[in-house]
Amino acid sequence: MDLLNVSGSPHVHSNESVRKIMWTVVIALLPTFAVSILSFGFDAVRLTLISVAACLLFEWLIQKFLLKKPCSISDGSAVITGMLLAFNVPSNLPWWIMVIGALVAIGIAKMPFGGLGNNLFNPALVGRVSLLISFPQQMTTWPMPRPWFSHAAVDATTGATPLGMIKTGLAQGKDMGELMNQLPSYAQMLLGEQGGSLGEVAAIAIIIGGLFMLFRKVISWHIPVSFIATAFVFATILHAANPALYIPGSYHILCGGLLLGAVFMATDMVTSPMSGWGKIVFGCGCGLLTIIIRVWGAYPEGVSFAILLMNAVVPLLNKAFPPKRFGVTK
Repeated sequence: MDLLNVSGSPHVHSNESVRKIMWTVVIALLPTFAVSILSFGFDAVRLTLISVAACLLFEWLIQKFLLKKPCSISDGSAVITGMLLAFNVPSNLPWWIMVIGALVAIGIAKMPFGGLGNNLFNPALVGRVSLLISFPQQMTTWPMPRPWFSHAAVDATTGATPLGMIKTGLAQGKDMGELMNQLPSYAQMLLGEQGGSLGEVAAIAIIIGGLFMLFRKVISWHIPVSFIATAFVFATILHAANPALYIPGSYHILCGGLLLGAVFMATDMVTSPMSGWGKIVFGCGCGLLTIIIRVWGAYPEGVSFAILLMNAVVPLLNKAFPPKRFGVTK
């Protein structure tokens, strides 16, 4: 008797293919990549190429020699993992640490579960968090971006991210009124003139990529909107309760990796819920956990941890908010 074999997610009911969707995401990442080059120069190209090449190599080796199955590196998923991993590290990270992160992302977070469609956690975030825990000094030394179109060296000075400056300043007894005068302006954060990883310094580039994916219907609005809205509302409530201790919600949205996570990593179709309501609850959880970790956690940033924690409850969200069965109208 012939058996019906059902492949792993994502299941796409349209003329789109997994390969087409993945390469569309790669195109959406290009504005952020371009800004990272303008901000950090050749280091952005170096790390991104190393990360992508290492992810492709490890996926090919594992499929050929361990899983003994046809190679699928042409589907673009390993390219996305490599780009997102590079976008989550500082521009001066040594190349060998970048390779270790790629090995963790592909060799631990993705392929042992069966490859694309079967992994529980976002591979790029697993790689990033593993590097943060294993190499905290290298992962928290931030070269400051140069002004666009400047030929000045970008590795001459290092500095803290806005979130790091806030965490340190508050620990020294300063209030937010004093700290806000020392932090990058909203315009600077939109254009990439703030310390941070390769892909999180320029909010405008991330927004352009997100709008492109929405237009192409590669992602839906549910996760980005609920993620950002929840973080904004919760942070705004805290700021209203004590302006001397908490920054405005709008500042939380533009600084750090919140936009990068909400647009490109939380929306990963493999590690996010299937139904609309499931995605909204998922996004709300990500936004709430992000602010909790940022405000009360040991790390200044909380996006990666928040998304990974919510990845773990996706099976429960899929059971609580199952998608409608085909043909059911109510």
